[in-house]
Amino acid sequence: MAKEVERIVVHQIDWDEFVEKAKAVYEQLKPQLLPQCKGMVIAIEPETGDYELGKTTMEAGGKLRQRHPGKIFFFTRVGYRTLGRL
Repeated sequence: MAKEVERIVVHQIDWDEFVEKAKAVYEQLKPQLLPQCKGMVIAIEPETGDYELGKTTMEAGGKLRQRHPGKIFFFTRVGYRTLGRL
């Protein structure tokens, strides 16, 4: 049986502003998260500042999606400059 897919409607988003807000939230949270959460993935909803942690983007994003359905999230890895590597 096919799983219903949630639709996300993306209205004219200023991506630079989105990233700037998300990084500001992350910088405020970082002292609380390090060192105990280093290496975990953090999903951030920049408009509210709400966030979730998980081992993967699916885990962190899935938890946050329960509270913010249809929203776009910013992901990064706690204590690192990037989420992953190519």
